Amino acid sequence: MATVLSLAAIAILFATSGIAVVMARAGARLTGFVYGVCLAATTALLAAGAVRLLSAGSAETLVLPLGLPWIGANFRLDALSALFLVIVNLGAAAACLYALGYGRHETEPARVLPFYPAFLAAMNLVVLADDAFTFLLSWESMSLASWALVMAHHRVAENAHAGYVYLVMASAGTLALLLAFGLLAGPDGHYAFGAIRGAAISPAIAAGVLFLVLIGAGSKAGLYPLHAWLPLAHPAAPSHVSALMSGVMTKVAIYGFIRVVFDLAGAAPEWWWSLPVLALGAVTATMGILYATLQSDLKRLLAYSTVENVGVVFIGLGLALAFKTSGMPAVAALAMTAGLFHALNHSLFKSLLFFGAGSVLAATGARELDKLGGLIHRMPHTAMAVLVGVVAISALPPLNGFASEWLTFQAILLSPDLPQWGLKIMVPAVGALLALSAALVAAAFIKAYGIVFLGRPRSPAAGNARETDRFSRAAMFILAGLCLAAGILPGLVIDALAPVVHDMIGAHMPTQSAIPWLSIVPVGESRSSYNGLLVFIFIGISALAAVYGIHRFASRAVRTAPAWDCGFPVADPATQYSAGSFSQPIRRVFATPIFRAREEVAMPPPGDLSLARFNVHLSDVAWETLYRPLASAVDFAAMRLNHFQFLTIRRYLSLVFAALVTLLLVLAIWS
Repeated sequence: MATVLSLAAIAILFATSGIAVVMARAGARLTGFVYGVCLAATTALLAAGAVRLLSAGSAETLVLPLGLPWIGANFRLDALSALFLVIVNLGAAAACLYALGYGRHETEPARVLPFYPAFLAAMNLVVLADDAFTFLLSWESMSLASWALVMAHHRVAENAHAGYVYLVMASAGTLALLLAFGLLAGPDGHYAFGAIRGAAISPAIAAGVLFLVLIGAGSKAGLYPLHAWLPLAHPAAPSHVSALMSGVMTKVAIYGFIRVVFDLAGAAPEWWWSLPVLALGAVTATMGILYATLQSDLKRLLAYSTVENVGVVFIGLGLALAFKTSGMPAVAALAMTAGLFHALNHSLFKSLLFFGAGSVLAATGARELDKLGGLIHRMPHTAMAVLVGVVAISALPPLNGFASEWLTFQAILLSPDLPQWGLKIMVPAVGALLALSAALVAAAFIKAYGIVFLGRPRSPAAGNARETDRFSRAAMFILAGLCLAAGILPGLVIDALAPVVHDMIGAHMPTQSAIPWLSIVPVGESRSSYNGLLVFIFIGISALAAVYGIHRFASRAVRTAPAWDCGFPVADPATQYSAGSFSQPIRRVFATPIFRAREEVAMPPPGDLSLARFNVHLSDVAWETLYRPLASAVDFAAMRLNHFQFLTIRRYLSLVFAALVTLLLVLAIWS
């Protein structure tokens, strides 16, 4: 029943997309209609997923007479798809609520509204698909709809470039997934997931599937070095779409990886499968946050932060693979729970932060950090909600980011029990990189929040900013409340994830809700435990006591004095710390060897009144070493093959004949 209702809601989303095409000139009325219908449909999908996840029922299946003629279109709602229905539609419903207000500021609504419902529908179809054809068709629909949303403001040159890179990367990822499903289907073409689960595949084929899925799903998720499209596309899209792409679409990619590796090829994995997953996860987490720390564009900073969080999720999944294949199901369940929990958490706080960035952009028209400042006085509600998101993404207790990363570290601490020496050495190194990335996250978001909301306005636009609309504030505060709830009551989330973990691992963590005081005990009380509720109460009481003490015992005399000016009594806001000032120490430690950073200082000689200039040049090593040479090779080959467009008919026929003879020879030799 839940599957039928889910597909009906998806059909409504597609119909809304068609209505938006027909009524493209309806203006503000169409904006409210589209986002209102999308809010209702995604709320229904969220309810369907939550009911299925929290119930103990078996998987629901449905076959429609569509798709491939001999298998139809297969759909399945099991625990894993139910969880990701919740993740997808929780973020989508919040984005729709936010867009009811933010959408009024959109300058190109006719380029956004027709594709927005289709994007939501395609993501949900990916999660429900139960055969390779339906999965890939939905996956490509998701990619094309999101590409159209990235190209909404196509007249901006950098947006057009972002759309081109995204389309190329998405096509390459889809091709990799197509090949992976081809290997899983085998020569008999069993494209239904039920048949694939029951088929036996050789270790070599299984290794090829892992490699292809890492490329296909990893490119969409943002694994390094397949992340090149992400920091270009996310800032180019409208802010509520950026929140969906970063907080939701990357989770659909993670779903695809889990579905293939832990479910469809679940009987085939060997211990070494975890090595590339762990390595990519650790490198992705570290490189993503290093890139984020050095950014001066608010939305690019958030986009690179998504790369880091995807790396954290893949570290959890890699640990789950390592422990599962080593005969340690209880610890594997802990690692899988940590990965899934962090995927849920990231969808919450990253959507919240992109909403905050969109509110700042709508109020000031600026994304550059050095053009903002002092917004806590002009946008206090937005500042408060974003502060919750910053604390959550920085993995500070008692919010949800801490709970999931703490579980990941608990799994890492059990790595000495692994029997393979390769994993005994690698997992602690991964833990060290994860700890480094956690520290850098705090540095990056202290910089972002401090420059955007604290200090003095750095531009007239920041000085004249006004609070955002009530719909946007409601969406942000709902997500902030969920970040707090998941942080102080993580045991309830862990118990909700138990059916998914059991299906993928064969075991799950002990029931946490029965533990006194709502503590969580991942392994045993003798090792470690955590109580988010008590930490929250302690922080609250300490803060109230400090406030009371200050107001009760401090002097009531009013004393005013100028702020310390470092010896330079200049009121110009330009004398404040800039984004580059915050990141300079980290840049000098890491960026020179990793990003080939170059600092250029132009200091005029004495007597010359011209301005001194300081420029920093950073290189994306993955782009320079991998993608740029590949693009140059394609351009070179295209130029050399260009003359084939101008052949005569006789020469074209000769080429066709030569190709046919060559194919026949190949078939003869092969047979």
